[in-house]
Amino acid sequence: MKAKYILVSAPLFVLLLGACQNKSKKPAPLPPTPVYVAAAKIADAVYYDEYQGTVVALNSVELRSEVSGFITGIFFKEGEVVQKGKELYEIDRRKYEAAYQQAEANLLSANANLVKAQKDIDRYTMLLQNDAVARQTVDQAQAAYETAKSQVAVAQAGVLSAKTDLSYSLITAPFTGRIGISQVKLGAQISPGTTLLNTVSSEDPIGADVVINEEDINRFYALQKSSTDSTFRLQLADGSLYNHPGKVLAIDRGVAAGTGTIKVRIQFPNNADELKDGMSCVLKVLNNQSGERVQVPYKAITEQMGEFFVFVSQDTIAKQRKVKLGPRIGSDVVIMSGVEAGDKIITDGFQRLRDGGKITLGKPKTAPAKAKQ
Repeated sequence: MKAKYILVSAPLFVLLLGACQNKSKKPAPLPPTPVYVAAAKIADAVYYDEYQGTVVALNSVELRSEVSGFITGIFFKEGEVVQKGKELYEIDRRKYEAAYQQAEANLLSANANLVKAQKDIDRYTMLLQNDAVARQTVDQAQAAYETAKSQVAVAQAGVLSAKTDLSYSLITAPFTGRIGISQVKLGAQISPGTTLLNTVSSEDPIGADVVINEEDINRFYALQKSSTDSTFRLQLADGSLYNHPGKVLAIDRGVAAGTGTIKVRIQFPNNADELKDGMSCVLKVLNNQSGERVQVPYKAITEQMGEFFVFVSQDTIAKQRKVKLGPRIGSDVVIMSGVEAGDKIITDGFQRLRDGGKITLGKPKTAPAKAKQ
């Protein structure tokens, strides 16, 4: 048998030899990633749940007249606090005074007729006992007396009606509160029940109305029974905080069927008249989970598909942990679960890390600057 040989040129042999040598070499391991770490700490975490609200007067009334006429007097300064019973508007009273005087005169006349009818009964009764008058005459006198009594009652009702109309011609403050800008001027003609004269609203105390979800009803019922001075805080439209405590005044009777919400009214003192009816505000309610909580720097948090993670340093290895976040406290964030106090949290340099990656403490590398062309 003849042996067969394959001739290989020298350049091709060199290339094959080099390829075999490259396959036998393993890739060099990646260097550890330099990172910064910070220990998870336990700190006081006082935070509030926020609800959009509106400041409302606890008592407010629109002033309208019950009688018609012309405005003949305005006895207040617009925007001032008026005391209960203070005279505010006067409507031309002349015809109402005349009607009242006429009603009193009618009452006097009716009383006189009643007295005469009573005397007739007494006289005819005495004559009847002596058979000096017919029984029919006595009966007629008795009927006249009853008619006189009913006329007196009608006259008394007329006096009361006229007196009421006369009182309606002078409009007074129903309670102590601040009155607004007058909607009518002197000499203006008004119609009963339709013309708005002004509005008076109470100021101290004052309320803040918020709308909550039905899931929070039991929480607010509990706060209505027991709350502290720090439970409710009010943030005004300019961002400032109203430094007076509040309390639950009322919870609405039922839940709105379409939205599943219910209205709650919080009462606040307003001695300095800082809060005005209709102002927008944010009600801050102390969260039940406030207290000593684990906190880490917020910049250490990463998000993936709606879930949150941190990298924890374990010697030279970075371990990724899923965490449940609480509220932010300044530059930190509360960790509800997933991290314990004292864990070393990687705060810088974790952008290129994977779970189980090697790390070294140091300053993270920055991207090199682009060279000028």
